[in-house]
Amino acid sequence: MSRIHLSKADVTEVEEAYVLDALRSGWIAPLGPHVEAFEGAIAERVGVSGALALSSGTAALHLALLDAGAGPGTYVPVSTLTFAATVNAILYTGAEPVLVDSQSGDGNVDVDLLVEAVDVLRGEGKTVPAVVPVDLFGRCVDYTTLEPALGEREVLIVEDAAEALGASHAGRGAGSFGRSAALSFNGNKIMTTSGGGMLLSDDEELIARARYLATQARQPVPWYEHLEVGYNYRMSNILAALGRGQLERLDEMIARRRAIRDLYEKHLSGVAGVRVLGRTGSDRDDDDNCWLTTIVVEGFEPGPTANGTVSDGVVAALNTADIEARHVWKPMHLQPVHGEQRAFLTGASERLFERGVTLPSGAGLSDDDVLRVIDALLAHLEDR
Repeated sequence: MSRIHLSKADVTEVEEAYVLDALRSGWIAPLGPHVEAFEGAIAERVGVSGALALSSGTAALHLALLDAGAGPGTYVPVSTLTFAATVNAILYTGAEPVLVDSQSGDGNVDVDLLVEAVDVLRGEGKTVPAVVPVDLFGRCVDYTTLEPALGEREVLIVEDAAEALGASHAGRGAGSFGRSAALSFNGNKIMTTSGGGMLLSDDEELIARARYLATQARQPVPWYEHLEVGYNYRMSNILAALGRGQLERLDEMIARRRAIRDLYEKHLSGVAGVRVLGRTGSDRDDDDNCWLTTIVVEGFEPGPTANGTVSDGVVAALNTADIEARHVWKPMHLQPVHGEQRAFLTGASERLFERGVTLPSGAGLSDDDVLRVIDALLAHLEDR
C-alpha cells in the first residue's frame, strides 16, 4: 500500500510543455520571457497592477517589509500561528516581531487583538510601520474589518498570502490587500514552481524598487556597479514556465481540494468532538482555496504521547498507517527561537496546536485515498 502524502505537487503534460519550451528556448539562466509572462498572469489573477517573481515567498515578505519601513527600532505585529518564515522575514530587517494570537474558528489572526496590539505599542511610544496578517491554510483574514482600522492609524498591511492564492475575501483576491503581499510557490502549495514566490502590489514604484534590490541592486551601467546592498532573489525562467502551466490548472486543483474537504466533512461531521477548521455552521468557506484541510479534535483526551497532546496521538496513528499528517503550525511564541518576543495572547493558537491536525489534501488524491485516511482516523479515535 503506497504512502498518502499531505500535499504532493500535481503536475501534468500542461506543465511539461511549458518547461520543455523554456529548455528549448535557451533561456536557462536567470530571467527570460516566461518570468515576465508569469508575473503578468499572476497579477491579473489576483487583481493587482504589479507582480515580481522571486526565489521564495520569504524573499517577497522581506522586500515588502523593507518597503514598509520595517527596520531597527520598529515593531511589527504578526500572526503567531504561522510558519517560521513570516517572523524570520521581520527579523531580517532588524525590526522586532510582536506575536498576536488567533481566533479559534478558523485559526486566522484575531483582528481586534491585532489592532489592540498596534494601539498598545504606539501608546508606549513605539514605531509600528506595518502589520503582517497571515491567510492561514488558504483562508483570507477579515480585511473588511482590518483595512479601515489600520488605515485610520496610518499603519500599513503586508499580507502574507503565501498559502492563499485563489482564495478571496469580499470579492477581492488573496494577495490584493494592504500595501503589498507575498505568495509562495513552494512544492506543497496550492500551485508550485518547485520553489519560488511573488511580491504583489498596486504601487509600481514599490515593484520597481523591489526588482532592483532583488537583482543585487545592480546599477544600469555597462559594468557591475552597486551603490547599496542587494539580494539574489529573482526567479528563473524554467521555474516561471512551470508556474504558468500550474496557473492554467489552478481552478481545477482548487475544485479538487474542495471536493476532498467535502468528503472529509461528510464522514466526520457526525463524529462528536471533531470539527473542520474554518467550516462551522452557515460558514461554508466558499472563498477559501482549501489548500489544506485541518480538523480540530476537541472531544478527546490526549494519550501517552511525547508532548501529551491530542494532535500528537492522531498524527502518530496516521503516520503509522503510512499516511502523512501534521500538526498545525506550532505558534511562534512557543518556538524556542522566538519565545522571548513580545506577544498578545488569548490561548486560542495553543489550543489549536494541541488539538489540530492537518490531513492529506493534495489535488492528486483519489476518493479512495481520502476514505483510507478517514478510516484510519476513526479507528484511532474509537480507541481513545
